[in-house]
Amino acid sequence: MRHQHAVIHHRAFDFWLARAAVLVIICLQLLVINDLSFGPRWLAPALEAALLVPLSVATAWTQVATQKAVEEEHWYLVGRFRVMIRRTALVMTGVVSIMNCGSLVFLVRALLAGHAGSSGQTLLIDALNIWVTNVIIFALWFWSTDRGGPPTCGLVNRAHSDFLFPQMTLNDREIRDWLPGFVDYVFLAFTNATAFSPTDTLPLSQRAKLLMMAEAMISLLTIALVAARAVNILA
Repeated sequence: MRHQHAVIHHRAFDFWLARAAVLVIICLQLLVINDLSFGPRWLAPALEAALLVPLSVATAWTQVATQKAVEEEHWYLVGRFRVMIRRTALVMTGVVSIMNCGSLVFLVRALLAGHAGSSGQTLLIDALNIWVTNVIIFALWFWSTDRGGPPTCGLVNRAHSDFLFPQMTLNDREIRDWLPGFVDYVFLAFTNATAFSPTDTLPLSQRAKLLMMAEAMISLLTIALVAARAVNILA
């Protein structure tokens, strides 16, 4: 029988996709045209990179350790590292969320003051940047907090999942042990940011509903106010 912590090895690609998603966010933050960040432009990417590097090292060590773990004390050490990884990942996601919300606030304030950017093109690019970053951020939140996903499998009770994916409703033995991967959460975040409502995946917990509400609100503000204002400037 496979140990509950072995998920970090068997679903290793998902963990590295999540780390790569943070790297994409860092690149997007460096590409913002207008001055829309707390402090210097490099501050947010530097903070995130400072958390991403040790997090990636710990993830790599844990994945190697799961292959060699035999005794219960080995699995105990893997579990301790997994708790540390999850907490660090949540802190990093929180930092990214604050920075992105701050960028949106600065952009909206500058728009209302009538002096954001030199042209409508820069506003459109920054609005798209903030929107894409928002989708990635909430994909990370969904993936990191859902009790049915790999990051929490073996750490908390899987019976209380935060999201109901279509695969969970099928009475099929082949997918009985199915776990949503990071791509599933990216799709969930993307559809919620475009439709402003659940599509094929339903939120079950209050935490999941609040996260989806927050993402939809940020997405709606970005599209309706920022992008619309940019189009008016172009016209």
